[in-house]
Amino acid sequence: MTDEPAEAAALWGGTPLRLIVARENAVYEMALPDGQRAALRLHRTGYQDAAAIRSELWWCAELSRLGLPVPEPLALPEGGLLAILSAGRHASAIRWIDGQPLGQSGRPLTQPVAAQIDLHFRLGRLLRTLHESSDRLMMPDGFSRPRWDIDGLTGDAPLWGRFWEHPYAAYVQLSAQNAARAAVRSMMTRHAAEGGDFGLIHADVLRENVLLSDDGLSLIDFDDSGFGYRLYDLGTVLSQNQYEPARDDLRDALMAGYGTQDTEKVELFTLARVLASVGWTIPRLAADDPIHQRHLARADMVIRRLLG
Repeated sequence: MTDEPAEAAALWGGTPLRLIVARENAVYEMALPDGQRAALRLHRTGYQDAAAIRSELWWCAELSRLGLPVPEPLALPEGGLLAILSAGRHASAIRWIDGQPLGQSGRPLTQPVAAQIDLHFRLGRLLRTLHESSDRLMMPDGFSRPRWDIDGLTGDAPLWGRFWEHPYAAYVQLSAQNAARAAVRSMMTRHAAEGGDFGLIHADVLRENVLLSDDGLSLIDFDDSGFGYRLYDLGTVLSQNQYEPARDDLRDALMAGYGTQDTEKVELFTLARVLASVGWTIPRLAADDPIHQRHLARADMVIRRLLG
């Protein structure tokens, strides 16, 4: 069997050092010949096709060129940003970004509350800059990314699966999720009719994907990025804050940094992400993985709080 990390790293003249994470992609720390570090990504087969990955890499390269704190893709010696390994898997490499994650999924934030509020305000400003910078770009022919639009989140075949049919949910939970799906779909339809801001979004602004360093905040892991309503990025941040004692203060700080006062829509986009995360678990996790029940319980709580 081919040693895929070593095969991929050799294409950039590098050496894989350690596995960092294995989710949609397997990501390795890689040492480059000049002594610098990079992140080597082995893309999950069947998740994003070559056109979508190249589009992600182009977008990140352009954002980096504009000075945004995002990973800069590394070109292969012969040019190009995407490699195909002998077994058919895609690989790419990005410059290393130093920093510590804002937090970890399923664990409370560890910073003092005042620091949490400040970080969320700064993150809101960064997301605003990300969105506005993206709108100034002229996308190349063939640019292709998923659409986190009304159907992508609440249609019959949403991007992350039919959450309202979760196999380990109780009937009352499924009924509540069906009602929530209808409410979110109605809100998004109104938002679209009102000219709601739509464009390229990160779509996965989780704590693990926000790095803190002396230089400020950075965003990593654009693997799920695509086209969507911009408030979905805020909802994704807030989806992990539902058990935080300062939940509402963090929401208000994020919104203030971003420049919106529409609490109702931000809360409903938070619910949209909470529901999508329920769907995400279905094909990816073993039946006994406790994340199933944690995501279902969180959905119950948010649905009750927002919809009664």
